[in-house]
Amino acid sequence: MRGISLTGSSVSNISASKRIAPSLGAHKVEDGVVFAVFSRHASAMSLVLFDHQDDVTPSREIALDPERNKAGDDVWFIKVAEVGHGQLYLWRADGPYKPEDGHRFNRNKLLIDPYARALTNTWKPERAELYGYDPESMDGDLSFSSLSNAGFIPKCIVVHEEFDWQGDHPLNYPLRDCILYEAHLAGLTQHKSSDVEHPGTYLGVIEKIPYLKALGVTSLELLPVHDFNSFDTRRVNPETGEMVQNYWGYNTLSFFAPKSSYAHSAAAAAAVSEFKLMVRELHAAGIEVILDVVFNHSGEGNQFGPTYNFRGLDNSMYYMLEDNKRHYRNYSGCGNTMSCNTPVMADLILDSLRYWVSEMHVDGFRFDLASVLSRDARGRMMNKPPVLEHILNDPVLKDTKLIAEPWDAGGAYQVGSFPGTRWAEWNDRFRDDVRRFWNRDVGAVGDFATRLSGSADLYAHNNRKPFHSINFITSHDGFTLRDVVSYNRKHNRMNGEDNRDGHDRNLSYNFGIEGESENYGVEQGRVRHMKNFMATLLLAIGTPMITAGDEFGRTQKGNNNAYCQNNEVSWLDYGLIETYQELFVFTRHLIQFRLRHPALRRTDFYTGEDRDRNDYPDIAWFDSFGRPVNWTQSGGRLGARMDGSRIETGAPDDDNDFYLMINANRAEIEFALAPARRKGRWKRVIDTSLPFPQDFLPEEDAAALLSPGRYRCAGRSLVLLISDAQFNT
Repeated sequence: MRGISLTGSSVSNISASKRIAPSLGAHKVEDGVVFAVFSRHASAMSLVLFDHQDDVTPSREIALDPERNKAGDDVWFIKVAEVGHGQLYLWRADGPYKPEDGHRFNRNKLLIDPYARALTNTWKPERAELYGYDPESMDGDLSFSSLSNAGFIPKCIVVHEEFDWQGDHPLNYPLRDCILYEAHLAGLTQHKSSDVEHPGTYLGVIEKIPYLKALGVTSLELLPVHDFNSFDTRRVNPETGEMVQNYWGYNTLSFFAPKSSYAHSAAAAAAVSEFKLMVRELHAAGIEVILDVVFNHSGEGNQFGPTYNFRGLDNSMYYMLEDNKRHYRNYSGCGNTMSCNTPVMADLILDSLRYWVSEMHVDGFRFDLASVLSRDARGRMMNKPPVLEHILNDPVLKDTKLIAEPWDAGGAYQVGSFPGTRWAEWNDRFRDDVRRFWNRDVGAVGDFATRLSGSADLYAHNNRKPFHSINFITSHDGFTLRDVVSYNRKHNRMNGEDNRDGHDRNLSYNFGIEGESENYGVEQGRVRHMKNFMATLLLAIGTPMITAGDEFGRTQKGNNNAYCQNNEVSWLDYGLIETYQELFVFTRHLIQFRLRHPALRRTDFYTGEDRDRNDYPDIAWFDSFGRPVNWTQSGGRLGARMDGSRIETGAPDDDNDFYLMINANRAEIEFALAPARRKGRWKRVIDTSLPFPQDFLPEEDAAALLSPGRYRCAGRSLVLLISDAQFNT
């Protein structure tokens, strides 16, 4: 369709300096909407307007004049009168189709505005064939096609509506005081056991706030909610014959628009208002919102993938290209890599982050494959990546949580060395060393103790603090906690990739039976082990992250890569709370215990020194005989005494002293205890080997030891003692 140049009251060519361009996106002004989009290499640009989300034929198409509708060399803009909130639109860009030069313009493709605030909910499973590779080819390159995509691509929505925040603002708790809870937004309430009126939606999350409050988590970390195509795969589940879906959402297509299918209402831009409502209500309940953001790649895939926005607007400006510019550098493992340190992409990242903080009130971000943000346009690692410097120094983001997944699929690994002292990091060393130790590698006790005490080996050298280590045993990627103690091997056939996908190094232990078991002894051993892992996570120094459902034994039946399972494999089955009640209650008590005791949320690393001069160092490590531990001969048994003095912990108030005993062996071990100070007595709070509810006692009911100075620690168990001594510092 040829561009229709309209004149008169409906369209005006607003003036713009060659140096000052309008803000990108669609912005309401007094008498209309200003639309602006970036493209340096396009020779022509049209704004395409629609009346309804399923329309194939536009209601209007406005050809922009490059002399009057262009600011500088890069920004195309137009003001359209008599339109406003809810107006649907797309862009059409024309220019050279020269893949060898990095240009892939195709005027047959309508394009999503990268700055669109909302998209229509038009991703449909029956259209999956249209979302994949184009069926026509040109010079052997399938990304060029003469077929129009107007019938299936989502439309952008102009968003301009007031929202009553009721005085809300981001909570921004200090990291040291946080309990992160990683969850899929829809998966929180999709299962019938969730007992909500609006399953799988932003409103459903609101209905689950009482559960999150009862559990005690402070911060809800959501898997990607930036809009993506749920149906961009053609693989089939061989067990059901049904097509698998992009469930996790790590294939972003719009970095400003909340996922439209998570909205309950079908009204225009309902995802925006419902997302804001969700944030406001979570904040009112004292729960932060942290978003998992994916700036390292987009959902357009490699050179044979579909064209949705970036590729068609200015391919060479948004993506890292190989020396042969037909091909994309692939440090994401997903076919393409965004060129995050070129100005246009760096600006988009900053603008997106600012938008989600200032307009959507989120508290922080977890950056997927964040090491990509350290690469230049040719993929080389940079010492001071500009985009990371801008994020760290941006005034809008100064109080915002920044969490890096400090590696990428191209071999970069920056755990402990991600650029910038504000960044917290997912600490996979914590996950691996803790799993290794508890799952039969008792020689890993030194590494285990290092993780338990805050990973100073990774973070102390560059002036970061223990809370910059995001400690986790499991995450969305890999086995659930129940599967860590139930499977030795991955079972991913349902993903339709012949079990080739997912990690093979799971550091798990199935207690002699692969998968589900009716053996009482096996099941009891697994429950105890899950409690060991939870206790290690929530008693360790650092910032703990729990994966949703681990608190009640959620299983994915051995699938360690359930990215495409939008079904009961991934959804939270709250019926398991009854089955695994002792694990659920134990986890809830652990969270409450951690938040009550500042000694478990230290502001600095242990030093082994006695700063308060009470003859007790901040931490002392012992073997089972009460002697200083020999790290080469500890044999899977370990004791630690922790001083709770405020001088040692950096907290405003004194805390109790604690004594921790770990026995990763199968056999019972008797520990000789180092004495408590000031003639205090050790009392038992936690013993993971004891039956519920004796496994975790309220502090006021902590059990005095039957044999003072000694404790029999069962095999594969963790024990925590608390001192009743009062401080006088």
